[in-house]
Amino acid sequence: MLPLRLPLLFLLVSVALCQNDDYDYQPASRHGPSGPNCHQDCDCPYNFPTAMYCDSRKLKFVPVVPTGIKYLYLQNNLIEEIKAGVFDNVTDTLRWLILDNNQITNAKIEKGTIDKLSALEKLYFSNNNLTEPVIPPSKSLDELKIMHNQLSKFPSELLSDKENLTFVNVQYNQLTSDAIVGAFKGPKKMLSLDLSHNKLKKLPAGVPGSLEILYADHNEIESVGAGYLGKLPLLQSLRLSHNKLVDSGIPAGVFNVTSLVELDLSFNQLKSIPEINEHLEQLYLQANEIEKFELTSLCKYVSTTSFSHLKHLRLDGNMVTHSSMPPESSNCLRVASDVIFE
Repeated sequence: MLPLRLPLLFLLVSVALCQNDDYDYQPASRHGPSGPNCHQDCDCPYNFPTAMYCDSRKLKFVPVVPTGIKYLYLQNNLIEEIKAGVFDNVTDTLRWLILDNNQITNAKIEKGTIDKLSALEKLYFSNNNLTEPVIPPSKSLDELKIMHNQLSKFPSELLSDKENLTFVNVQYNQLTSDAIVGAFKGPKKMLSLDLSHNKLKKLPAGVPGSLEILYADHNEIESVGAGYLGKLPLLQSLRLSHNKLVDSGIPAGVFNVTSLVELDLSFNQLKSIPEINEHLEQLYLQANEIEKFELTSLCKYVSTTSFSHLKHLRLDGNMVTHSSMPPESSNCLRVASDVIFE
C-alpha cells in the first residue's frame, strides 16, 4: 500500500501550501539591492533577476513588466484594474503571476493583458472581485487558484486545452452545479480539485479520471450518484462535510472503492454508517444522526487477512456510544488507533 499513500501525502501538503499563500519568496526587506531591469515601484534582486516583487506597496495599477521577468508578485495591494500593454514585454516568458488580495474585477481587466500570456504556469487570483475566471491561453498552466472571489459561472470551454493543469482551487465562491457543467473535463492530468464553500447541489460531472483529491465540503449536496466514484479510479481523498447528505442519497456501496484513503462525511444528516472499503484509513462521521453501530458497513468479512484498515474513525456528535460497538469490533478494527465517540 505504500506507493499509494506517499503521493496522497505529497498532494495534501501541496494543497495546504497553496491555501496558505506560500509563494516561496523572501520579504522585501531581505531582497537586497535591486537590479537595473526593474520597475521603479518594485524590487528585482540581483540574486534572482527574473523575479519582480511588487507586493504590499499600495499599488493601484499593475506596473509595466520589463523584459526578462518570469515571476511577478503583486499580492497585497490595492490594484483595481489591469491595463493593456503591461505584459507586452513578457507575453511568452512570464511563468508565475500572483495577484492575490487586491480589488480586481472582470470589467477592469483589459484585452491584451492576461489573454496574451502564452507561457504562464501558475495563476493566483484569490481575494479579488471576479465573477468569472480569467484564464490565460498558456497550455503550460499547471496551477489555478481563484479562491474567495464572487465566481458565479465557469464556462466549459475555459480549460478545454489545459492539458497540464493539475491543481485547481475555487473555494469560497458562488458556483452552482449548473454553473460548472463540463468546466473540468478538459484537464486530463488534474490531480486536485477544491470546490468547497460554494453552492453545489451535486458533485461535479465530467471530472477527469486522473483526480486524486476532491473537496466539496460546505455546499448543499444531498446525494452522491451511483457509480460516481467508479469513474475516478485514482481518487484517494473525498471531503463532503457540511452538506445535506441523507441516507436515501447514498446508494449502496457508492463509497466501497479500493482507492479511497480518506472520506469525510461529517456534519450531514446520515442516520447510518455507509458501506466502505476495507482499504479506507480515515473516516469522519461526526455530527450526523447515526443511531446504530453497524459493523458490516466497515467489515463484510473478518479473517486473518480480511479486516478494516481504518486508523481513525470519528463518530462523536451522533447517537451511538462506545458501548454500541459489538464484541467482534476489535477484530474488524484491529489497526485503528482512534475510535472517537465523544
